[in-house]
Amino acid sequence: MNRNDTDRRTPSIMIQGTGSNVGKSLIVAGLCRLFANRGLKVRPFKPQNMSNNAAVTADGGEIGRAQALQAMGCRVLPSVHMNPVLLKPETDTGAQVIVQGKRFGTMRAREYGKQKVELLPKVLESFQINASDSDLVIVEGAGSPAEINLRAGDIANMGFAEAANLPVILCADIDRGGVIASVVGTHAVLEAAERDRIKGFFINRFRGDPGLFAEGMREIETRTGWKGLGVVPWFADAARLPAEDALGLADGFGSGGLKVVVPVVSRIANFDDLDPLRLEPGVTLELIQPGNPLPGDANIVLLPGSKSTIGDLAFFRAQGWDIDLKAHYRRGGHILGVCGGYQMLGRSISDPDGIEGAPGSVEGLGYLDVTTVLTQEKSTVAATATHIASGAPVCGYEIHVGRTDGPGSDAPMMRLQDGRPDGAVSRDGRVCGTYIHGLFTDDAFRAAYLAAFGVGSNLAYERDIDRILDDLALHLEEVLDIELVLSIARGF
Repeated sequence: MNRNDTDRRTPSIMIQGTGSNVGKSLIVAGLCRLFANRGLKVRPFKPQNMSNNAAVTADGGEIGRAQALQAMGCRVLPSVHMNPVLLKPETDTGAQVIVQGKRFGTMRAREYGKQKVELLPKVLESFQINASDSDLVIVEGAGSPAEINLRAGDIANMGFAEAANLPVILCADIDRGGVIASVVGTHAVLEAAERDRIKGFFINRFRGDPGLFAEGMREIETRTGWKGLGVVPWFADAARLPAEDALGLADGFGSGGLKVVVPVVSRIANFDDLDPLRLEPGVTLELIQPGNPLPGDANIVLLPGSKSTIGDLAFFRAQGWDIDLKAHYRRGGHILGVCGGYQMLGRSISDPDGIEGAPGSVEGLGYLDVTTVLTQEKSTVAATATHIASGAPVCGYEIHVGRTDGPGSDAPMMRLQDGRPDGAVSRDGRVCGTYIHGLFTDDAFRAAYLAAFGVGSNLAYERDIDRILDDLALHLEEVLDIELVLSIARGF
C-alpha cells in the first residue's frame, strides 16, 4: 500500500499526547461512544501499543485491552486490525511482538527499532481494513510525538500520521503539572510539517473550575497557533474502567468483608481479571507491591497472570511471598491462580526450548499436583466452561504458552464446553487454578464464587462499564468542541 491509497477515504482523526498516561485511551473510548451514539459507524485504531494487558478477539488474535474497551465504546466486537502491532514486555530490554494478532517474534528494543519500519505496510493495511467499514476512525497515538529520539522509523505517532495522512489533536494532562510547558514544548521540538498536522489541542483531567484556565488556553494558542478545543474536567468514574497499564493500578479498592490480595509480580499480565472484583461492594481488593509482605488477614490470595512465568516465580520468591503464602495456607486461607499464577502453583515449570530465557526447569510452589511444560504454541481462544464446584457458567478467554497436566488435572476447576478439563483443585478445595482469564467478568460465575465465601453479588459488570462509557461520552460532549473535531476529521 502506498500513501495515495490512504489519502481521503474515511474521515479520521488521531489523538496524540504530550506524554504517556495523559488519558488518550480514555478520551478515545469516550469519543467512540459519543459518535456511536450519534449513529456513526466508528472504529478505534492504535498502530502500536505496548501492554501485557491483552484482549483476545473472536478470530483468536491479541490486541491491547484498551482497544477492546474502545471497541465496546463503538458497540462493535474487537478486531486484530484495531491494534496491528502489540508489544508485550518480557524483560526490561525485550518484548514479544504481536502483528495483526499473531506472535511475530521476541526482540530486544534495538532490534525492534530496526524492524518496525518493515511493519508499516501491515499497519497501513489494518488501518485501511478498519476504515473501509466505518464512517469515522479515531486513532490513538502512543507515548508522545515529542520523543523525537524515537522519530526515525516511527509507526506510533507522527510517522503513522504522515503515512496515513491524518490530522492530529494533542491531549495534555494538567493533573501532573507543567501543562503549558508540555504543549508549548511539544510544539518547539516538532518539525514544521508535524506542527502543521496538529489542528488543535485540549487539556485533560482538570480539577476545579475550568474557567480558571482560560488565560492558560489563550497563552498556548498564542505560542503554538493551535486551536484550543476545550478543557476536560476530572472524570471520577474513569477509575471504574479497566486500566491498560499496571502502573495505573491503585494499591487498594473497596472496604468489604472479603479480603482478596494480589501480589504484583514484575510482569503481571491480563490483570483485567481483577477489575470486576474491585467494583464488588462486599470485597476489599488489595494489590501488594514488591517489598511488602502478604497481609495475614487475607481470605484469598490471587496469583495473577504473568508474561514471564519462570522469571516472575523467582521474583515472587525474592519478595518472600512464598513464605507468606505458606503461612496464609496454614491459617486456612484460600489460593486462586489464573494462567501464569496457575502454572506457579504446580510442582514444576519446564522450558526446554528457552521460550522465556535459558532452557531449564524450576520447582513450582507445589500446591497443585500438576506440572507445566512451556511450548512454542500459543493458545489465544475464547473459552466457555462450567465451574465444577458451583455449576455456574463461565465465559472468558485463554492466552498462554504451555501445557499443564498431571494427577491434579483429574480434579479440574472448570469443564470446557467441548468436555475437556481446565485447571485443578487441591484435595481440600482451598487451592484452585485455571487458564481462563476474564472469569470474574462473568456475573454468574463471580456471584457463585463469592457466595462460597458468604458474599452476595448484584453487580452487572459489563452493564456498569457500558453506562460509564455513556456518561463519559456526555462528559466530553459538554466540554469539547465536538463539531470542530468532526470538521477536522472530515476536512483535512
